[in-house]
Amino acid sequence: MLGPGDDAAMVGAPDGRVVVSTDLLIEGRHFRRDWSSAYDVGRKAAAQNLADVAAMGARPTSIVVGLGMPADLPVAWLDGLTDGFRDECAGAGASVAGGDVTRCDLVVLGVTALGDLGGRPPVTRAGAAPGQVVAVAGRLGHAAAGWALLDAGAPVDSRALQEAVAAHRRPCPPYAEGVRAAELGASAMLDVSDGLLQDLGHVAKASGVRIELDPQAFTVGEPVAAAAKELGVDPLELVLTGGEDHALAAVFPSGVRLPASWQVVGRVVEGEGVLVYGRELGHGGWDHFR
Repeated sequence: MLGPGDDAAMVGAPDGRVVVSTDLLIEGRHFRRDWSSAYDVGRKAAAQNLADVAAMGARPTSIVVGLGMPADLPVAWLDGLTDGFRDECAGAGASVAGGDVTRCDLVVLGVTALGDLGGRPPVTRAGAAPGQVVAVAGRLGHAAAGWALLDAGAPVDSRALQEAVAAHRRPCPPYAEGVRAAELGASAMLDVSDGLLQDLGHVAKASGVRIELDPQAFTVGEPVAAAAKELGVDPLELVLTGGEDHALAAVFPSGVRLPASWQVVGRVVEGEGVLVYGRELGHGGWDHFR
């Protein structure tokens, strides 16, 4: 309703509630300027916050950005960053409402995303119940495969490997599927930011249930398969423990007819934890303090 240029922006809240999420990204910890362009960093920073909003069943509406940067940061880099913010928001149906800039030794980004529920209740992590099914929308393991290739200094000399690296630099969350899942009656949902096993562990704990995953149900994308072969690792491990693709994982009543964009990968039963092959493998995934 009122964008950058004043002391504050003004954003509409049609149903009287606002979904809010925020993330902090630090150069060298969450991104590297020698691995990703400024445009990539802007897209990624916006995506991971907008995906959190979508995972609540809300429609993303806007972001605000806090930026710390070195005094010698090229203006062209800053232009690329803001272009990335703008384009990722446009793809989610949102906009950049404003932000703040300060001097800092490293590039530090604080992004806050806002969203609108359109009169629906939020979809939390605590609603899963025995007898329901677990499904995923979006890709899994691609970003982790790309990061692993860069970290290993592996040659990226094929289209599939290049796609894996591109996925690390610029995730593609399925924003529209958050609202669709809510409308289909999803009982629990989150975005896969730290790895599917670890993130579904949050759903299992919050809901007081066990989630059993069927390893045969997962589709291993060509970039993941190619990266796993190059690195000598199990592609399914990348799919189950790799984060930062920001796919959506949701739990639905068993009778719901899901669109093709959602792939059923497991079920909810009584118990606790997350099982694959009928046994608990540990949550794997990303831990900020490990």
